[in-house]
Amino acid sequence: MLLRVRGTVPAILALSGLLLGAPAARAHGPHGSGVARPDAHAPIGVMGEHLHGAGGRMLSYRYMRMRMDGNRDGTERIGTGAVLADYPVAPTRMDMEMHMLGVMWAPIDRITLLAMLPFLRQDMDHVTATGVRFTTRSSGIGDVRVAGLIRLFDGETHRLHANAGLSVPTGDISVKDDTPMGRVRLPYPMQLGSGTFDLLPGVTYTGQTQAYSWGGQLLGTIRTGRNNKGYRLGNRADASVWGARRWAPWLSTSLRLAWASWDNIHGDDDALNPALVPTADPDRRRGHRLDGLLGANLIVTQGVLRNQRFAVEFGWPLYQWLDGPQLETDWQLWAGWQYAF
Repeated sequence: MLLRVRGTVPAILALSGLLLGAPAARAHGPHGSGVARPDAHAPIGVMGEHLHGAGGRMLSYRYMRMRMDGNRDGTERIGTGAVLADYPVAPTRMDMEMHMLGVMWAPIDRITLLAMLPFLRQDMDHVTATGVRFTTRSSGIGDVRVAGLIRLFDGETHRLHANAGLSVPTGDISVKDDTPMGRVRLPYPMQLGSGTFDLLPGVTYTGQTQAYSWGGQLLGTIRTGRNNKGYRLGNRADASVWGARRWAPWLSTSLRLAWASWDNIHGDDDALNPALVPTADPDRRRGHRLDGLLGANLIVTQGVLRNQRFAVEFGWPLYQWLDGPQLETDWQLWAGWQYAF
């Protein structure tokens, strides 16, 4: 892991020199003076980071894909054989895809409301101690998120708002699939929701000049109660900082660092056997991860697609610690479309 970090961080820093390089042509004002610009929104992997004026609306679509390959305990990678020494079944790889539809509306200038509906698809590969390989799958609607963004400060260069959100348990937590042991309920990472109403507090800061924009966001996920399976997922904290460089009226690039920290599961699902596979052990879910991500925003300035923004962001872990064995994250991809009107 140390070799990986030492090789990745200098590469990120070197690329940031290109991404955040020499000043571009001046815009029409500190915030574009109402003129849409590509970096008026944060990198596509950041949500709830901007407000709209009274009556403003926005539609959005985001696609996310994440690859997890191989197991990790602490900061060290461990082989499948080491997992099978303690469990009859070991996970080897997981792919997660998410399609998220979003809508934003500002009833008044100070408050913007948003709602996000995710559709998930997850595949996890396994191998047994006897060498049998199999894959389990889950797909469907995840937990819907609703939030109010409340403007706290709006200056010429700096802006600050509060994020007050709620996650509604619309995702299934009873998903089953066929395995060599029969048709069974899938472990915690393969379920589609939390099963609980979760509070989503946070705060977001953004800044912008003629050629640059930047920001930071701190979000929490606070679980409430226990679901009907007798457990609640661990609380979670997410923090991002980013900087963007506007190269042209239609193009900007960005660099983002994202930190995530999450707790173990409280309680357990009686249908899961924690001695069978580590993904079924509620005491082996905790972790921390720091990601570095590179992104680009493009906005159409003319024609029927005017003011529609297309964005992409790709990243990989610079550091991760897992209370494992757990599948480690290898990379993640975000892509999306946004249309404000």
